[in-house]
Amino acid sequence: MNYIRDPLEIERRSFEIIGNFIDESKFGEKELKIIKRVIHATADFEFADILKISDGAIEAGLMALKEGCTIVTDTRMVEAGVSKKALKKVGAKVKSYIDLPDVEKIAKEEGITRSMAAMIKAVEDKSAKIFAIGNAPTALFKLCELVNGKKIEPSLIIGVPVGFVGAEESKEEVKKLGIPYIITEGRKGGSTVAVAIVNALLYML
Repeated sequence: MNYIRDPLEIERRSFEIIGNFIDESKFGEKELKIIKRVIHATADFEFADILKISDGAIEAGLMALKEGCTIVTDTRMVEAGVSKKALKKVGAKVKSYIDLPDVEKIAKEEGITRSMAAMIKAVEDKSAKIFAIGNAPTALFKLCELVNGKKIEPSLIIGVPVGFVGAEESKEEVKKLGIPYIITEGRKGGSTVAVAIVNALLYML
């Protein structure tokens, strides 16, 4: 059987195919890198239409990474998927607070989801400048609440939770914050999308 074995060649060919199916002229160079990596991770061309990047969002994210920020995620899956090699090169970190004992305690005491409690805990970290939410709309709602309450001012919010309850609405709330954002409109998203966006930013540096 004749097939491509080299991972770099597979990625190159994949990005080439993606470019043939989307209108590249609609996007800036850096936007295109993010969009292509998301499509590469999902095999879903609709992300070219529903991925929304606010003015200055990419630059804000790159600046925060260069400063060695902490990327806060809502799941261990996102934390695991972010390139550790790329993080090391820029001196940045990625962290999910979901399994910490303090988070479980906060969730029980306040009667909220652990994803929400994790955001409460995360904002205590002053190096937390990028939030990448790929799974839990409740985490994104709580982050918006914390931003509005002046508990934190992130450099960039990557808001791409997936689902039927709250996912679409939580992303619409992000638009109102005045914080640079990269979101997916509607129900689509997921941890793989969040990972793809973070890695696309890292690979630009």
